[in-house]
Amino acid sequence: MYSEIDSNKRKTYLLISIFIAVIAGIGWFLDYYMDAGYGILVLALILSVLMSLTSFYQSDKIALWSTGAKEIKKEDNPYAYRMVENLCITAGLPMPKVHIINSKALNAFATGRDPEHASIALTTGIIERLENEELEGVIAHELSHIKNYDIRLMTVVVVLVGVIALIGDLFFRMRLHGGGRSDNRSGGNGIIILIGIIFILLSPIVAEIIKLAISRKREYMADASGALLTRYPEGLARALEKISQSPDELKTANSATAHLFISNPLKKKNFSKLFSTHPPVEDRILKLREM
Repeated sequence: MYSEIDSNKRKTYLLISIFIAVIAGIGWFLDYYMDAGYGILVLALILSVLMSLTSFYQSDKIALWSTGAKEIKKEDNPYAYRMVENLCITAGLPMPKVHIINSKALNAFATGRDPEHASIALTTGIIERLENEELEGVIAHELSHIKNYDIRLMTVVVVLVGVIALIGDLFFRMRLHGGGRSDNRSGGNGIIILIGIIFILLSPIVAEIIKLAISRKREYMADASGALLTRYPEGLARALEKISQSPDELKTANSATAHLFISNPLKKKNFSKLFSTHPPVEDRILKLREM
């Protein structure tokens, strides 16, 4: 379990390093092409940060509202509430707000910018249809997302994706209005310009793939951290089996919130693993049982 956590931490750092390298490459090319210093890069960074700050402080409320999650107190559902409470004591975490989604679907998610401002949401279906150890595994997985600051990390990643998208948009707008160096240049410079333009065209796609890859690595890490918390990987493995076999779709979920859930709530097959918000369930179950 420790080796799995360490492996996913390393891979996350590597992916973020690639992200930063992509932005640095775009900045160098724009400096060369526009003769404008790093003004475009700085402007895109400021705009992305301002947009993301709003998302950072309000995204949890939006996610809970959009999925129809209702906050409960201990007396509303003592079984689920006490299970969250007990696991928080074990993990050394402050108690998050507990929410229930009235749905037969088997799913759960955690949200919030840090452990002091966190919420966990469980569907009525997952509470009713999972065994005690299985539900513990699911809750431990979600608490691990909170403890590992995954929401904060993904906010940083969204900022980086936004920077790349804004830089690309600004570049083509300036190019449209005749910005940039003169087109009368040597063949060598022309090749650099061509490579740079292709790079900027492909960067938003690459950024989205890296973002999804980081999201998948954090799912593996939450699986391992959750198993470490309960000391019973089989509980979460069995829960994932039941969740994946359930035909019920969470109707209040959408593509904007799908990545938050323990399993893709839309129950749709992705065209490519590269664009999947979650790792394959079979692979997650295998890794858990190898622990």
